Amino acid sequence: MTSYEALLDEAHKNGLVVKEKPLKYNNGRIKGKRIAIRKDIETTTEKACVLAEELGHHYTAVGNILDQSSDYSRKQELKGRVMAYNKMVGLRGIVDAYNNHCQNANEAAEYLGVTTDFLNEAISCYRSKYGTYATLDNYVIFFEPHLGVLEIKE
Repeated sequence: MTSYEALLDEAHKNGLVVKEKPLKYNNGRIKGKRIAIRKDIETTTEKACVLAEELGHHYTAVGNILDQSSDYSRKQELKGRVMAYNKMVGLRGIVDAYNNHCQNANEAAEYLGVTTDFLNEAISCYRSKYGTYATLDNYVIFFEPHLGVLEIKE
């Protein structure tokens, strides 16, 4: 559960300047040491998801990846997104949402401080990476046919 304010602090500690601007085509963009977040995004939850991804690009991308027609740019884009998914959701976050009695994606997203779309994208990413399930400590996280968590008690 990383808040927008915490992400702003992280950006600042990394020497990045974050400004909200009237972007036309993207929700966020990073260029050098500057990150722009689309000004008319309504909630800080949405802004946090966008900023997490832009920070992911800061940590992982090399060069200009705006042109998504090349395999290299698409791979760099994915790296930034995966970093954001892991920071904001992660397998641990899914287990924590389960342990806090979240009953559906909306409740889990609210608990984690992300949008439902962001959570669904993260789950899809994890499904692509792990297959139908993943294990974490004494939990099995199922991605198919639906998201589910099973605690294994020994």
